[in-house]
Amino acid sequence: MENVSKPCELCDSLGGILLWESHDCRVVRVEDADYPGFCRVIWNAHVREMTDLSSDQRRSIMDIVFGVEQIIRELFSPYKINLASFGNMTPHLHWHVIPRWSDDRHFPEPIWGKIHQNQTLKRPCVSDETIALRLKQYFLRELNHG
Repeated sequence: MENVSKPCELCDSLGGILLWESHDCRVVRVEDADYPGFCRVIWNAHVREMTDLSSDQRRSIMDIVFGVEQIIRELFSPYKINLASFGNMTPHLHWHVIPRWSDDRHFPEPIWGKIHQNQTLKRPCVSDETIALRLKQYFLRELNHG
């Protein structure tokens, strides 16, 4: 039987540096020097799975995930974007939006996998303020909420 009273990191904290939020979810940047632009899209209410949401809510969070992907691609020019939703360690619905470069530390493994390169290469430097502004502009334009 699960311990339902276990504290939830994403209920108790923002989960990163807040870049944008709506009534339903928030976008935070994860502080990781190897992966600048690494963001999480976090559903505000404590739910475990996408199927705990209504179909409109599922569409809404995925529109936000795709919007974050678009802005990260524009600002950081990565080789690839990884999208992931695990929640095994933190069973609170959230998506990882991770910019990847073909010469990053873990490539082609996931960022939680085996390190292939010890050297950290210089990546684009984009301020949190710039990311936040671009997200706000994108969501106002594309989703009619900011």
